[in-house]
Amino acid sequence: MPAVLTLLRIKNLALVEELEWQMGQGFIAVTGETGAGKSIIIGALQLLLGERADKSLIRTGADLCTVEAVFSENDLQKLNPQLVEAGIEPCDNDLILKRTLSSTGTNRQFVNGSPTTLAVLKNLGDELVDLHGPHDHQSLLSPETQLSLLDSFARAEAQLEEYRKHYRQLQTLLAEHAALNTAETAREQELDLLRHQITEIKSANLVADEEEEIEKRYKLASNSKRLIELASAVANKLSEADDSVLAQLAETQRLLRELEKIDSSIAQFSSAHAAGVVELSEIARALSAYAEKLDLDPQQLDALEQRVSLFETLKRKYGGSIAEVIAFGERAAQRMRKIEGRDAELERLAKEIENIRAQMKRAGEALRKLRAKAAPKLSENIRRNLRDLGFRQSEFEAKLSALDEPRLNGFDSVELVFSPNPGEPLKPLRAIASSGEISRVMLAIKSALAAHDAIPLLVFDEIDTNVGGEIAHAVGAKMQTLGRGHQVICITHLPQVAATASSHFVVTKDVMRGRTFSNLHEVAGKARQEEIARMLGGKSESALKHAASLLKQRT
Repeated sequence: MPAVLTLLRIKNLALVEELEWQMGQGFIAVTGETGAGKSIIIGALQLLLGERADKSLIRTGADLCTVEAVFSENDLQKLNPQLVEAGIEPCDNDLILKRTLSSTGTNRQFVNGSPTTLAVLKNLGDELVDLHGPHDHQSLLSPETQLSLLDSFARAEAQLEEYRKHYRQLQTLLAEHAALNTAETAREQELDLLRHQITEIKSANLVADEEEEIEKRYKLASNSKRLIELASAVANKLSEADDSVLAQLAETQRLLRELEKIDSSIAQFSSAHAAGVVELSEIARALSAYAEKLDLDPQQLDALEQRVSLFETLKRKYGGSIAEVIAFGERAAQRMRKIEGRDAELERLAKEIENIRAQMKRAGEALRKLRAKAAPKLSENIRRNLRDLGFRQSEFEAKLSALDEPRLNGFDSVELVFSPNPGEPLKPLRAIASSGEISRVMLAIKSALAAHDAIPLLVFDEIDTNVGGEIAHAVGAKMQTLGRGHQVICITHLPQVAATASSHFVVTKDVMRGRTFSNLHEVAGKARQEEIARMLGGKSESALKHAASLLKQRT
């Protein structure tokens, strides 16, 4: 059974304080007065589809906004390889998507409770939900979108990817060939530069992990010089200078002995003084020995200084580390070998280009056959849907044309052309002025693709704008048909469309305690009849009867 969205939970998003929407299969209509907050549902789904958002969406006074969706049914297991690759627990019957926005600007997203990236969320969303609104009409006019629609109908995605792989390979080879096939003068200039760079790097005899060792030795050598200076200076002050500390203490020691001869109680000071002189003499001798033992070779220090300076020069020119400098030299040598062996390399590239071009041509021709076979079928399918939507004698064609040069999407372009009335020429969709017409064309195309579309949830946001009368009945019937094979959510202002839905939800806006709140609730029976009557213009007896009539017409 196809997956369905069973639960949408919204908290503190715009006018919604807290909303929990449980829904089932089939065609689901969402209605409500203008400004009630129907667009918030679309906004919540867009967040779950990975669209970028900012903190302005958070309800005033709240710090955190949360949107959560639960998709159910067993065909979700086809997403498990994608989930496992992203480091997410695979699912059995439920897939839970969650997105949070913080007032601090921190956004987080989760799949089955595991934190993930916005890109992963978007990729999953693309597999689960197809959202169409008035803004999508412009994209329908794009040649790229029209070609994508044809490829989707033709189930040509795999063949297109095969073609694109060869196309990209060819562009890379052509660029490489062009870069190598430069003018002779420019080639010689580049060779001179490469030779200089290679020589400069090679003559340095670099080793990838050498820099750290040299820096360490240089630091020690530099400190040794300073240590010798300091130790020698202290030893000199203590004993070697004419006015050294020990020379001066010899005089104080003589004076203390004179004192001791007169007063024997001074002996303790004289002994302490003598001990101090001995200690200072030991310090002086030890410092002198320490200075002599330090290994300082001025030539070695100079060599280390030059090596460190060379490192800095090379890094400034070729990379932020010695490893990067070595890698630069290897690339330069490889480039020089290519240029020096230019003729052989050009010949090799030419053969490879010929081979890849042939592969691309085969893939492109296979892609063209799929498109050419699918285009008439898609045209007829859309024409049939257009007739259902009120264009009784319209014409529609997916017109395939060959391009002058291959492009990323193949050898072809497609133009969707349309004539709403007999006798009028087929014109490109961009020439359609009526938004009501383009809305119906969009629905016809979506209906044609639905049978080929594995995406379980289709969301239509008021694409029935500027449609009314019998056409509104046709739009409702088409939505109902789509709902047999897909879960369809349609935000609509048309009572004829809402009346055909399997289930019907109403968005209301209430003001309590000076704050505005949007709420959603399901209507059935009399309540649904009254909502349809409101959409018809009021709750008069005639409106209620008309509403009852519309609801009875559901099949």
